Amino acid sequence: MPELPEVETVVRYINPNIVGKVIESVKPQNNYDKVLATHKPNQFNEPVVNKSIKDVTRKGKYIVIHLDIGFLLIHLRMTGRLLLKLSENDKQKHLTAIIHFTDKSSLYFKDYRKFGRLYYYDSMDYINNKLGVEPLSKDFTGDWLFKNLQNSNRQLKPLLLDQGFIAGLGNIYVDEALWFAKLHPQQISSSVSRKKSNVLHRSIQRLLQTAINNQGTTIINFYFGEGKKGNFREQLQIFGRQDKNCPRCKTVIEKIRVAQRGTHICPHCQKI
Repeated sequence: MPELPEVETVVRYINPNIVGKVIESVKPQNNYDKVLATHKPNQFNEPVVNKSIKDVTRKGKYIVIHLDIGFLLIHLRMTGRLLLKLSENDKQKHLTAIIHFTDKSSLYFKDYRKFGRLYYYDSMDYINNKLGVEPLSKDFTGDWLFKNLQNSNRQLKPLLLDQGFIAGLGNIYVDEALWFAKLHPQQISSSVSRKKSNVLHRSIQRLLQTAINNQGTTIINFYFGEGKKGNFREQLQIFGRQDKNCPRCKTVIEKIRVAQRGTHICPHCQKI
C-alpha cells in the first residue's frame, strides 16, 4: 500500500495538472459503484459538479482535493493509480472511476484490486479527528513522541502503524525507522527510553523526507505519472532484505510476523 511518501509524490504530480479545473462529473467505471465510499453515484455528483479545484494536498495516506466548497478525497489503498491520460497498455477493465473536467480533460482512477475509494466531505473534521499527528508537521516533536509512547502500552510496530496515532506510516517505513533506532517491533512502547525515542523521532522524519525527495518506494505496485517508479528502494536498509546481511552489524536479517504483517529485523541490533 502506498505510504506517506508515495501519496505525497502523487499529490505533487497531479496538483499542477488539475488545480483550477472545474469538475463536470465523477463516474464509476465497470459497474463498480463501491469506489464511491460516501455516496451513491447520483448523490456523489450533486456537491462536486461545477466546483473548481483550489488545491491538492495530502492528509495521512489520503489525497485531498480542495473544492470551492467541500473536499474530494482519494485513498489509493493497495494498487490505486491516478492517471492524466490512458496509454495503449491501460485496460478499461482496470478503471474504477473517472473525474471529467469541463475543459474535456479527465483524471483516471486505475485500480487492479479495486480497494481504492473516493470520498466527499463538506469539511475535513471527520478525517482530522480520525487521523493522528502528521509526522512531518511541527506538532510531531521529540517530546510528543516520547510522551505518547510512554502513555501507551502497545507493541511498537502496531502502534506506529495505527493511523490514529501517527498518520501516514506503513510497513516499509516503520521497519526502517525501528531498525535505525535499534528497537524491536514487539517492544512495549512504554519501555522505550528517551534516548531511543529521540532517535526514532529523527529516523521517522529523515526517512519520510528522503523518500519524498526520491519520489517514494516502488516494491511491486507503486507507479505514478507515465509509469514512473519511486527511487527510494535502493536506499532501504532492512525492508525486503531478509536473508541478507544487516548493513550495520552483518548479522543475517530475519523476516518475522508482527501484528499479522511481514516484519524485517536484525536479531542482533534489535533486541527486546
